Amino acid sequence: MAEVAAMFKMSRMTVYRAINSGELRAIRIRGRLLIPAAVIEGLVAEATAERSGGDSPLLGMFRGERS
Repeated sequence: MAEVAAMFKMSRMTVYRAINSGELRAIRIRGRLLIPAAVIEGLVAEATAERSGGDSPLLGMFRGERS
């Protein structure tokens, strides 16, 4: 979790909230929450698409926007 938080320059609690709200997909293995690399890659792909004109509500959360 700390790695993802650092990658997106946000707190671990923000990452946990995104997981709990369903905005960020994670899996639980032996009590540990893990975010698959494919999820991170998808966020990067969405960010790239956003630059070309599309907008993603998921990325809004990572920019600090509130819904």
